[in-house]
This record gives sequence, C-alpha cells and structure tokens, in this order.
Amino acid sequence: MNRKIVTQAARYQLPLIVVGVLLTLGEWLHGAQWLSTTGMVLVGAGLVVFVAGLVVKPGEPPRSPVPLRAPVRGRWVPVNSPADKVPSHGTHELGQAYAIDLVHQPDEKASWTALHAWPPMRRPSAFPAFGEPVLAPADGVVVSVGRWQRDHLSRNSWVAFPYLMVEGIARSILSLATLSSGRFVLGNHVVLDLGDGVYGVFAHLKRGSVRVRRGDRVTAGQPLGDCGNSGNSSEPHLHFHLMDRRRPATAAGLPFTFAYESGGAAHEGVPGGQRPFTVPADDRLDRVS
Repeated sequence: MNRKIVTQAARYQLPLIVVGVLLTLGEWLHGAQWLSTTGMVLVGAGLVVFVAGLVVKPGEPPRSPVPLRAPVRGRWVPVNSPADKVPSHGTHELGQAYAIDLVHQPDEKASWTALHAWPPMRRPSAFPAFGEPVLAPADGVVVSVGRWQRDHLSRNSWVAFPYLMVEGIARSILSLATLSSGRFVLGNHVVLDLGDGVYGVFAHLKRGSVRVRRGDRVTAGQPLGDCGNSGNSSEPHLHFHLMDRRRPATAAGLPFTFAYESGGAAHEGVPGGQRPFTVPADDRLDRVS
C-alpha cells in the first residue's frame, strides 16, 4: 500500500479507537440486543475498528529538526526526552512523538527523582517549577488556549502513582470525546502556529497564568504563561512538543532543537533525560545560535 495513504490514515488512530469503543460498548449497553445478528455485526465491526486503531501508528513526516529558542530560562532537568527514544512518551498520540518534559531544578545540588515514598501528594506550590515563566520559542500566532483547569496535587509518589495511571486513562477517554483539542490531557495550554506547517504545544500551565489569547501574534521570548500542574501531570513541569497540524488528535510529531548549556559547554540539540541543562537569562545562547 502507498506509504502516503498509510501515513494519512494513521493520523486518525484516535478517532478509529473511539469509533470502535462506541460501536462495541453501544451494543453491550443495550443488554441482550448484542446477541442479535445486527448486534453481533456491530460489535464485531467495533472490535475490528478498535484493533485497527491500536495497530496503525502515525508516520512522522520526514523533516529536519526545527531550530528554536528554549521555552524556559534557568536550570532544568529533562524527562521523557526525544534524545533518548522516539516516541519519547511511548505514544504517537496527540502529536507528541518528540515531546519533552522539563522539570525546574534551580539548585545544582538537588536531584530529580521520578517517584518517592512520602508524602503521597503535595501542593503544586511546593515545587520549584510552579509559576516559572514559559516563553515562546519563535515568532508565531496563538491558535488555541486553555486557561481555567485546576492545578491539582502532585502524583509523583509510589502511593499516588496508581491513581495517576487511572486518572490518565480517564483523561485520555475524555480527550478522545473531544477529538480536536486533547485539553483534558494537556490541561491549561497554548498552541502556537510557528509557520511552515509547524505548531508548538505548551501544556500543564498554571491556572489563570496564560497571558495570550487566540489570534494574538507573539515574538520569540515573549511569556505565554507559567508552569503549572493542570491536566495529566504528575508534578509541576512544562510539557512541550511540535506537531504538523493545529489539532493534536490528527497531528504527527515533529523534531526540534534549541541552544542550551551543559557541562560547561554550549550545545545545540535536545538534552537527554535526567541530564540537567541551563539556559541563561541574558539570551546569549539565542544570539549565538
């Protein structure tokens, strides 16, 4: 089969899964009707569509990494970095194949731990990332904004992690029901049209912190909002990725690079997971790149 056709069809992985679930559950919810010939056909069709949605994977369009400015300033630790694997989050859904999570760690002596024993949950304000500015990595136009979801308690303990998994499934289902936005996963967010078919996603922002509105033109380095803990988030951090369409449900991820400092040297690329990096506040790396 033509690869272009497969790639385009794979964009609709999420809608296929949704249709399959609705067809299957729709008949089962009607009780004994699923035993009828029509019911069995619909259930069978739903299962076929559902499995097709699971099997088909969005093909990432061939493209060189997009050079950007870093969306943050200061010292950060990458988590789930595309420098380590693609898809970085284990899924192509919502255009996040090349997504990166950034956790703020201003103290060089501090270390980031994926999970801890206690306390089970903490207020978002207990984390250094909470309230840190998120910046536009290039000039662009705001095409989507979400601003009023709550900043929930952290889920980064062994006790709370199972809850995070269940909650994540529920959020994914709700996002599937609103195929265009993925807002229940992204939380408060901004989507920028960066031109040339490139869209930037900034997720899990702090409630009420978003400083832009749909249709606004922004310039590189302009504050978009602050780091928060809204949506499907274990602790306050910035989730950032590029995609090739404005609607995450049918978008494919795109690679990117930005300038940063690590180990006393300047780099251009994407820092690997668990490897702290720094972006100077004076923008000198931007001027060099």
